[in-house]
Amino acid sequence: MNPGGPVSTASVNPTVRRRRLGAELRKLREQKGLTAEEVAQQLLVSQSKISRLENGRRSISQRDVRDLCTVYGVTDEGMVEGLMAMARESRQRGWWHAFGDLPYSVYIGLEAEASRMLTYESLLIPGLLQTRDYAAASVAGIEPDRDAEAVARRVDVRMRRQERIDGDKPLDLWVVMDEAALTRVVGNKEIMREQLEHLLELSERPHVNIQVLPFEAGAHPGMTGTFSIIEFPESADTAVVYLEGVTSDLYLEKEAEVRRYTGLYTHLQASALSTAESRARIREKTKKEFSS
Repeated sequence: MNPGGPVSTASVNPTVRRRRLGAELRKLREQKGLTAEEVAQQLLVSQSKISRLENGRRSISQRDVRDLCTVYGVTDEGMVEGLMAMARESRQRGWWHAFGDLPYSVYIGLEAEASRMLTYESLLIPGLLQTRDYAAASVAGIEPDRDAEAVARRVDVRMRRQERIDGDKPLDLWVVMDEAALTRVVGNKEIMREQLEHLLELSERPHVNIQVLPFEAGAHPGMTGTFSIIEFPESADTAVVYLEGVTSDLYLEKEAEVRRYTGLYTHLQASALSTAESRARIREKTKKEFSS
């Protein structure tokens, strides 16, 4: 944080505000030479609370900020006021909260603020590229215990997320997907044909790059699972690696972790077909496997 005054948070969504605020609080703790455990002991709270505050996974109250600033010996009133303003704004609600409690709301918040995303998908068409019918069939198949209303709500959220593709500030999206994602029939053949045609249309956009990792590529680094690397327009916001889980998601933010996954993604891009070859492969599959 600049010591001369508060941090500007204009037009930043609450998820990113929490993340920025947590990063600033972590810097203050480290400058003071304290561990999270030592801070927790002084404030009579759990160490996990301090960790969740610092990684932006928990809302931060103005009281939390005030107490932490006291422990860290922050005397600059402008800095304290700036941090407290960030805490107030971080408790606002993003558009996705109108759809109820979503287990991946943190991811949506990061995606909404991202300037660039690198995504690898092994079994499904990525959510940002799905048609409504494909999305409905995939959600119903992956979560068979959900009722029709819950499925429709998930699909509505997915369609709203796709506004990033053609919005005022379109997301720079790079996708590598295993050929299996193009082959597995989700819903029925008609849904698949429409989905592959949709991919071809999206691939013509200058900010959407789609590569197919063909079966003939053999073993590759993506066989351990899907992941996304989320990058942001502000240099202060470090990139995040997102790993989706069944019961919980994982967010990796350490520089070494991000660098490791960025290297893996580079290998996947090198093993995949070029964007032009990928379009040809998608057309071929549309014609041979999903034509009327």
